[in-house]
Amino acid sequence: MTSPFPPLEPQGTVLGDEVYTLLGEAILDGRLSAGERLRDQELAEHLGVSRTPVREALQRLERTGLVEVSPNRYTRVSVPSERTHADTNEFFVYLMGNALRLALRRCSDEDLTRSLEHADAIIAASRIDDHEGIMAATSRLLDRIVADSENVVFLRVIREAELAIRRNLAGWHPFVECPIQRTAGYVDFRDAIAVRDGARAETILRELHGLA
Repeated sequence: MTSPFPPLEPQGTVLGDEVYTLLGEAILDGRLSAGERLRDQELAEHLGVSRTPVREALQRLERTGLVEVSPNRYTRVSVPSERTHADTNEFFVYLMGNALRLALRRCSDEDLTRSLEHADAIIAASRIDDHEGIMAATSRLLDRIVADSENVVFLRVIREAELAIRRNLAGWHPFVECPIQRTAGYVDFRDAIAVRDGARAETILRELHGLA
């Protein structure tokens, strides 16, 4: 395997976490392509680390679905399916809806303003029918409200799931195809957030993603 990255320069954090992030990002940007075999010894040599953090990273990537393992046969980058895309979209929306309910009860006015800025970015992207921009801004809003939820389990889940969400929702297309209708929905979504109506915001979010 040709090395898709230079040797790792440790940043002083847990080495296994750094290898996990590096390999995960390489899968997302295509340096490690879908179906490519992954050999821990080769990866360790390319990165200039021992096999232990590489194995730990591959185990975590398997748990999040970015890597698949067949014992004594192969370890390889997984190939996302339509089912994976649909299930990830469902997980993303339901997690976001529940986090919204908590965050809007607990966040400060300053934090609420930051969430509204992300909602405004979603609206702006929807108006110009920028699908990638909608998802990017929605992901930033999710990060914001998960932090504002002050729920440590949500924080841990999103930290582990972030790479899988980004990979599995690549090429996302909105359920509501008409930009005018969709943008009106996002405006209503933003208005519900502004008045801290988590239940209403969650309902609108599910409608916009076809999960009502």
